[in-house]
Amino acid sequence: MSTMKFYFTPGSCSTGIHILLEEIGVSFEAWPVNLVKGEQYRPEFLAINPKGTVPVLVLEDGTALTEFIAIAMWLAKNCSRKPLVPANTKALIEMLDLMNLIISACHGQGFTRIFTTERYSRNPADYEQIRNQGRNIVQGCLSTIDARIRYGRIVSEQFSIADAALFYVEFWAAKTGIPLPEACHEHYQRMLQRPSVRQVLMEEGYHSTLAGEPVAMRADVHAVA
Repeated sequence: MSTMKFYFTPGSCSTGIHILLEEIGVSFEAWPVNLVKGEQYRPEFLAINPKGTVPVLVLEDGTALTEFIAIAMWLAKNCSRKPLVPANTKALIEMLDLMNLIISACHGQGFTRIFTTERYSRNPADYEQIRNQGRNIVQGCLSTIDARIRYGRIVSEQFSIADAALFYVEFWAAKTGIPLPEACHEHYQRMLQRPSVRQVLMEEGYHSTLAGEPVAMRADVHAVA
């Protein structure tokens, strides 16, 4: 009998999906992809995901899901016995709107400037300015997210797919010296106590995070897809 295949890079955005898979308790095969070594550009991986990015979840019927929100929604709707998305349409739309801010802006515009600076200029003299732009974008996004947490518009007491998305950018911020606003910091600390999060961080090689020790990002994370 076939099972789902999960393609991931430790410490990347795929960590959020890894947490969801562990939270749900679904059976899957884990296939690590080393971005620094360029494994995402190997023909066999591009045959699965032509975009050359992680995460990827290949379903039992062979369908490949290649975007964070799509994977998270599919898992919530098809694999979870616990409600991982709001039943209320307005609340669901607000959650997806903020997840898009996390993934498209905080990650896609902010952290890419920090982790893959060379994408934005061929001139090394520009790199520090680009990284500063990235940090400013991340801090602006986190401030917006922080305000929405305070007004109860994301991340309720009941775990949802939004928690997994928010965690991975909080994790990146913590590892790159970007201060987390108060509500985000509290959320990050709560997430670090969840069994699924602790399990994933152990499996992905971030034991020091659980001990509260400072630790650098793994080398295979810096080529953020």
